[in-house]
Amino acid sequence: MSSDTERTTVLPEIGDPAALGLAGFGLTTLVLSFGNAGIIKEPGGIAVVFGLAIFYGGLAQLVAGIWEFRRGNTFGATAFFSYGAFWLSFWWINTHPVGTDPDIHESLGLYLIGWAIFTAYMTLAALRTSTITLAVFAALTLTFVFLGIGWLQNQPTGSIEKFGGYLGILTAVLALYNSAAVVVNATHRRDFLPTWPR
Repeated sequence: MSSDTERTTVLPEIGDPAALGLAGFGLTTLVLSFGNAGIIKEPGGIAVVFGLAIFYGGLAQLVAGIWEFRRGNTFGATAFFSYGAFWLSFWWINTHPVGTDPDIHESLGLYLIGWAIFTAYMTLAALRTSTITLAVFAALTLTFVFLGIGWLQNQPTGSIEKFGGYLGILTAVLALYNSAAVVVNATHRRDFLPTWPR
């Protein structure tokens, strides 16, 4: 064999990381949203959210994002890596207070509105995916808007925040359904759970 012979590397097929990313996002969002909606009122319950935010919503989504980059999926990579970073930043902000004044309601409101803007343009991109994925991003955009407004008005436990919590529950259910569809459909090798491609 000559030294100038071109070598081709065959890379192994990679499974669809969307199932992992959507599950990590959906479950973490579900647990937090039950608190935001005022359904669960235990002050110590935030520790459960933080555990999920670091490991499942955070690290698992970062891994899913890296897999999506490897698969050449710009949309999936950007979404999963960004929301993984969101959950890690959420954990950091809530567990590492800075200074002596704990009032950061305007900054948190701006933080959430910023994520609403990001999610809104991801919703535009989702128009080319599936109806269920589009629904996840549309619901999440509204969730961030209402939570952001609640914090900007310094009413993190008011009716606007609670409505944002219920929107978060809807978002989580849609994301978990989307994750289930990816796993179940791949396992059954048919559209057992419809996602309504666009």
